[in-house]
Amino acid sequence: MAGKDHVGGSKAVTLTDVARFAGVSVATASKALNGRSQVAAHTRARVLQAAEQLSFVPNTLAQGLLVGRTGTVGLLTSDLQGRFVIPILMGAEDAFGAGRINVFLCDARGDTIREQHQLKALLSRRVDGLIVVGSQTDRRPSVGHDLPVPVVYVYAPSDDPDDLSLVPDNVAAGRLAVEHLLSCGRRRIAHVTGDPSYAAAQDRVKGALEALDAAGLELVGEVMYSEWSERWGRDATAVLLERYPDIDAVLCGSDQIARGALDTARDQGRKVPGDIAVIGFDNWDEMVTNSRPELTSIDPNLQLLGRSAAQRVFAALDGDEMGNGVHTQAPRLVIRGSTVARR
Repeated sequence: MAGKDHVGGSKAVTLTDVARFAGVSVATASKALNGRSQVAAHTRARVLQAAEQLSFVPNTLAQGLLVGRTGTVGLLTSDLQGRFVIPILMGAEDAFGAGRINVFLCDARGDTIREQHQLKALLSRRVDGLIVVGSQTDRRPSVGHDLPVPVVYVYAPSDDPDDLSLVPDNVAAGRLAVEHLLSCGRRRIAHVTGDPSYAAAQDRVKGALEALDAAGLELVGEVMYSEWSERWGRDATAVLLERYPDIDAVLCGSDQIARGALDTARDQGRKVPGDIAVIGFDNWDEMVTNSRPELTSIDPNLQLLGRSAAQRVFAALDGDEMGNGVHTQAPRLVIRGSTVARR
């Protein structure tokens, strides 16, 4: 048989050889090896067995041409620091599978002209899909609908409701943070957060106030807005402790702010979490694990967002409806020593 001639010879086994050995067409063999749903289970098993017997090594370029794909996805970001895009990228790569799909990462650096240049460069590489990642959760301009590939927006939603956007649920994150503090017996809760122009800041405040209202409580003082920094966390917490010395928790709009709050509490002789609890947002590993005590934080599940985006691209490539609108991803609470004492 043809396959047997190739096994011991120097000529590479081809998809045609596998198809002939399995008694199917080349198209059917290709679909079976690519896991397409149009192939019956017994036929797929026969093709896979033939491929194994012949020691068939797929030609990835040929595979891509057969199904009209290049096996590449573009990830276009404006997140200069990589704080948000890296976990999203990791989640997408997990969903795509190691070695199966290559991800081209392009940083537009927050510049519209550069973004258009990067977009054209990705399309010129014939990517199969695009994942557009913003640097903050505010709405961003759509890249348009005349593109030849499916597009999913992650973290920052598109301003066009016809686009598909996957974003963290920051309102739920605010609720979750306050509910945790309440469950720890805290009743005098103050809130220090970042730039008020950020949607994330406003959404987290909204969720926090909803949770306090449901418990019949109010925030101590006004929401304190400024920059997303440890310095602001230190300064704001010093003001809070002077004005309201009986507060028993500081809800911080980011892990950076929370690190600053921990510094001030320690400097003023307040025990954390005995006298005062501190909680942050983002679950940024460098911040939370290097804090003393380690910082309780609300994780926005960015890796799961990246995984979901990749799955949506896959589904669209397989002919499923892309969907549209803004879809939120639930956060999760990661409890550490800044709210619950560690033994």
